[in-house]
Amino acid sequence: MRTHDFLICYDITDPKRLARMARHLEQIAVRVQYSVFLYRGDRAGVERLADKLDTWIDPEVDDVRIYRIKVPGVRLGCAVALDDPFVLI
Repeated sequence: MRTHDFLICYDITDPKRLARMARHLEQIAVRVQYSVFLYRGDRAGVERLADKLDTWIDPEVDDVRIYRIKVPGVRLGCAVALDDPFVLI
């Protein structure tokens, strides 16, 4: 399967849900900002991840977004060094 880079961003209102989300994503993705992670995987993997995260949120007040990164980019500043850095335009 082809792997892709996905940007996972979230805004979780409850501290317990927030901590759970962060702990899980820290195990499988690279934190690039406080509530932003870079996940590398195939389409099926990100769909399974989205299904899992969906069970942990309150859709009335929480927001989770997953974007596939399609453009090569450049890392600027002191962010985490990534194998394939990127920038969103």
